[in-house]
Amino acid sequence: MRSPRLFLALLLAPLAALAAEPSARAPEVRPPGAPVLIAPTPALPATATLAAPRKLEPTDSLRQELRALIHLLEEVHINRDQVRPVSYVELIPNAFKALDRQKLFLLGTDLEEFQERHRPEALYFNLATLARLEPAFAIHARYDQRVRERVSWIERRLPGEFDFATEATHELDRRDVPWPADAAEADALWERRLKFELLQELLNNKSLDEARTKVAKRYERVLRNLDDFDSGDVAEVFLTAIAGLYDPHSTYFSPETYEDFGINMRLQLFGIGALLGLEDDVCVLKEIIPGGPADLSRQLKPNDKIHAVAQQNGEFVEIVGMKLRRIVQMIRGEKGTQVRLLVQPADAADAAVRREIVLTRDLINLDSARAHGAVFQLPDEKGETRPYGVITLPTFYGRDGAKDQTSASSDIEELIKRLKAQNIEGLVLDLRRNGGGLLAEAVKITGLFIPSGPVVQIKNYAGEVKIDEDTNPAVAYTGPLVVLTDRFSASASEIVAGALQNYGRAVVVGDSSTHGKGSVQTIIEMERVIPARNRAGAVTGASKLTVQKFYLPNGASTQLLGVVPDIVLPSVNEFFPIGEQDLPHALPWDKVSPSIFDGTPISASQLLQLRSRSATRVEELPEFALLRRNIDRFKERQAEKTVSLNLETRRAGKIEDKAFSESTRAARKELEDNAAYTFTEVFVAPPPPPRIKAERSPDDDDSGLDPEDEADADTRYAKMDVHLRESLRILHDVRTAKPAVAVAAK
Repeated sequence: MRSPRLFLALLLAPLAALAAEPSARAPEVRPPGAPVLIAPTPALPATATLAAPRKLEPTDSLRQELRALIHLLEEVHINRDQVRPVSYVELIPNAFKALDRQKLFLLGTDLEEFQERHRPEALYFNLATLARLEPAFAIHARYDQRVRERVSWIERRLPGEFDFATEATHELDRRDVPWPADAAEADALWERRLKFELLQELLNNKSLDEARTKVAKRYERVLRNLDDFDSGDVAEVFLTAIAGLYDPHSTYFSPETYEDFGINMRLQLFGIGALLGLEDDVCVLKEIIPGGPADLSRQLKPNDKIHAVAQQNGEFVEIVGMKLRRIVQMIRGEKGTQVRLLVQPADAADAAVRREIVLTRDLINLDSARAHGAVFQLPDEKGETRPYGVITLPTFYGRDGAKDQTSASSDIEELIKRLKAQNIEGLVLDLRRNGGGLLAEAVKITGLFIPSGPVVQIKNYAGEVKIDEDTNPAVAYTGPLVVLTDRFSASASEIVAGALQNYGRAVVVGDSSTHGKGSVQTIIEMERVIPARNRAGAVTGASKLTVQKFYLPNGASTQLLGVVPDIVLPSVNEFFPIGEQDLPHALPWDKVSPSIFDGTPISASQLLQLRSRSATRVEELPEFALLRRNIDRFKERQAEKTVSLNLETRRAGKIEDKAFSESTRAARKELEDNAAYTFTEVFVAPPPPPRIKAERSPDDDDSGLDPEDEADADTRYAKMDVHLRESLRILHDVRTAKPAVAVAAK
């Protein structure tokens, strides 16, 4: 008989909810159409001297932690009743994917063998088999074998000839295709793969010999990364695959990973202020921490890929295939020192594009992470300018018990006072790229715009629903209000946007939906679960489990579907797999009973009027024409599932991409010079320091998709932020629409 309430209360009460460097040699030039061959060369680094694979085995401590994890998942996870024996059919394939996401090393025959050996029913019902971690270590041993075999093959193949006049292509993303059926199919795949990797270097001005040498070193590093694996890493992959059957945000931390996780990177370490992850052996920027060097530079975005790291003026070190802990160690450093990153932008038209980013390490500047605002002068129909306010909130921060700390709600309240003193006629609350934060601050901020009432409903693992409401009848701002969101607006941002939409208090504008993360996670240290008498050794790992879901005042969940704006604007974000719905095993959307609140959504007729005016501008204004042009270009590239392995074709494509980028930049510069709105910034803290940027290289690509890339070094707002500009115009429509759309406090 389960007793989840008591079980969770004993365990979780004190735990908090988590809401390319230029070559000195010129590239070889050949007549168009001439065969391109890399002649054999003996000058390659040897990989045969690397240590032989170690035989890794599970420890008794790890076995105990697996038992504890399964117990937690079955008892307290909010989705615990939906996982059945049939769900475990995905466990072995998911463990394969965790090790070999691009399906380059393991074979289809390997998968068939392990699926036959470990049937889902047996895995689900036979806890003893799981707890011995036999599948985990057997799968890793096979992966280790396949990687070493492949690197040995690469070492033999790489000195040979390669034809770059071929019409062959290479698949850019193999995540949704089958593993190679057998060794012969894998060899053919790797013939194309090596050509692709060599081409990448040739297109970044490497000579032929340099390209071959660099690729050889890359796979030497892959082997060294294998040698870094320990038993905890192997168990972590498999236990996370089990947790992932319940939802995408539940995971297991090995003792070493949990130690890293326990370091509060936002406050205690000198670094760049970013959360990193690995995808297909490539370091990916997962999250930018507000107020950190990465945020202030305005040069990095989520999903950018970091390929190499250099210290100060030192040489770049390629980090592809390197363990994440080593990468983090390279990026961290003393305050005031510089780190240089070689980045492949997420929205780059060509996968060969690299951009050098220079960042100065620092503690996270909390003042820079605070809310800030501006008064924009918007021309009206008569040519006169009207003052409209903007408040940008990077994250939902709070006092956390300390009297001398600030909070998002108090800062926004102060900004509202200052903006009202400048006689603003409407307000935009900008929640773009705001991934959430303290739930209490979301409730207080919503309360600044409504008299009182429920803001969010929270359902726990036992099905109990709790209502958090604003109890302060005071209203800081009663005028016209627009909330600006995007696909990166998540968690607390969705609560604020959705609640203000429920009350009819604001018009929500942005991407087709917000992120859709309507769940709450908690961290559970495994030593709190396993009795001391049963511990086989030191137990320092942890699990992160989803235990609650969020719901809006009207009862609708923010999970999966997010908040759907009243007015949708064109955005390149629509074509990135960045929403909750793009994650495997995402929790479903559902609803609870509506709470009682004094408000109704803005009427359909009023919204129709606003949408019509906005649609006309989207169709006619040149800034949207430029935006659509870039989006169309990006969509074309996203639709290309393969890339040419013909050197001349790729060179021609790079020239075309550069011409497109230059024309885009010129068009945007013309708009900035002729159509930018003037504005005055308002801060509750000292203005942030100027950004440090690397000088633009002639080979730098700029897709022009993100107007914030062109923000002035001395301001927090860009001259041509298309979505913010349209939000201001919608705000003007709200104020002047007949009948008035603005909803005063009730």
